[in-house]
Amino acid sequence: MEQHSSEDISVKELPVMAAEPASLGLIGLAIAALVLASTDLGFASASATSLMIPWTLFLGATAQLIAGIMDFKRNNIFGATAFTTYSLLWYSVSLTLFITIFTPVSFDLTHYAYGLIGFLFFSLILTFASLMTNKTLVAILLSIDIAIITLVFHILTGTSPIPVGISLVAVSAFSFYGAAAVLLNNMAEREILPLGKALWIP
Repeated sequence: MEQHSSEDISVKELPVMAAEPASLGLIGLAIAALVLASTDLGFASASATSLMIPWTLFLGATAQLIAGIMDFKRNNIFGATAFTTYSLLWYSVSLTLFITIFTPVSFDLTHYAYGLIGFLFFSLILTFASLMTNKTLVAILLSIDIAIITLVFHILTGTSPIPVGISLVAVSAFSFYGAAAVLLNNMAEREILPLGKALWIP
C-alpha cells in the first residue's frame, strides 16, 4: 500500500459560510436609537434614564458588535468597520450613562462632548464611504452624524435636546427600513424593498 506524507496530501479548505448580519446590526441600532429619542423628545421620563442602559448596551452595542465580527469573517470591510466602531460608541454611551447615574464621581460632560467630536470625524469618513454602498446606508449615517452634532451642541451649550431626539428618530426609521430590506431581500433572493443604488462608483 502506497504511503503518503502530509506534504503529498492537499486538503482543500471549504469557505466559512456566514449569513448576512446587517439586519441584526440595523435592528439593534433602530431600537436603541428609538429608546434614546423617547427621552430627548419628552415621551419618557428623564428621571428614569437608567432604564435606557440595557437597550443601549445589548441592542445598540452588542448586536452591532456581533454583526461587525461576522462581517469581518465575510470580508465586508465597510460593514465590519461601521458596525464594530458604532458598537464601541454605544458601549461608551452606556458606560457614561452608568457613571453619571450610579456613581458619586464628580464628572464634566465636556469630556463626553469632545469624545463625540472625535468620533464624528470618523463617522464622516464612514458616511463618505457609504456613498459607494446604497442610499439607505447613506441616510442612516447622515442621520447619525446629525444626531452626534446636535448632541454635542446640547452638551456644550445647553440647547434643547429635541433636535437630538428628532435626528435619532430618523436614525431609527431608516435603520428599521434597512433591516427589513436586508432580511426580506435575502430570504426571497430578490429585491422586495429597494435599498437604493450607490451614489458614487469610483
